[in-house]
Amino acid sequence: MKVERTTDLFKFDCNITHSFLLITYALHLTTLAKLKLDLHEIFNKGVKIDQALNDIIDEAIERRVPIVEIIPGKGSGQLKKKVIRFLEQKHIKAKYHRIDKDSKNFGRLFVRFKH
Repeated sequence: MKVERTTDLFKFDCNITHSFLLITYALHLTTLAKLKLDLHEIFNKGVKIDQALNDIIDEAIERRVPIVEIIPGKGSGQLKKKVIRFLEQKHIKAKYHRIDKDSKNFGRLFVRFKH
């Protein structure tokens, strides 16, 4: 008997090997994954902010995660501006595809990658 199961992103046959199923499932989880960086705790520590942003971008590239959510918070908007200035540096900009501002939440940015 052949049983097929379908999710949004992939289809698999239950007669296939267990290891292939695990690999397929891991790939499915990877495509849905996103990393999140909340800057509330280090909002007034410029060097730590830059280091945290560098680290999260490098991790996204290494793990092939398509989206990084950065939360500078609402506040006065100064931290968000700092994050955007950091992301717009030429050597950083070369690492990602685009930045999206959340239209419903002013205190959140998404950095999208093409891997």
